[in-house]
Amino acid sequence: MSIREASKDDFERVWPIIREVAAAGETYGFPRDLDPARAMALWFDEPRQTFVYEERGRILGTYYIKSNQEGPGAHVCNCGYMVAPQARGRGIATAMCLHSQQIARALGYKGMQFNFVASTNEVAVRLWSKLGFAIVGRLPKAFHHPTKGYVDALVMYKWLEPEASVT
Repeated sequence: MSIREASKDDFERVWPIIREVAAAGETYGFPRDLDPARAMALWFDEPRQTFVYEERGRILGTYYIKSNQEGPGAHVCNCGYMVAPQARGRGIATAMCLHSQQIARALGYKGMQFNFVASTNEVAVRLWSKLGFAIVGRLPKAFHHPTKGYVDALVMYKWLEPEASVT
């Protein structure tokens, strides 16, 4: 297993994961009919860096990291993670999230924010909470789930820098 920075040459092997997750419409605010050109822009062109989780030559997961805002908010990053459906439940998202926090610190970010976590994505909410992210906001009925209708979207946040000790 390795997590490495992706190149644009990896897109053909990442695209099936993105296509399937987007088509399901259950976890990302992407169009369900997302086309490859827009996927390339969202996952490879716009982020600061993109990574892949590779095992025996197969890409089983991917994530990106980018600044959440510009200017005074540029010290907080945003990440998006996707795991191939056949590889879920194996700790890949955990490994990528831990890796992304190391990368974020190395890039100078002080905090990490997930802007739009579907409240129905219980696996992700539980994982992010276990990894130290707090729910800091709830957007009522902001996510239109394909089978559950309008559900809340959560904003989750983690400060990456250790707090200064008080002595």
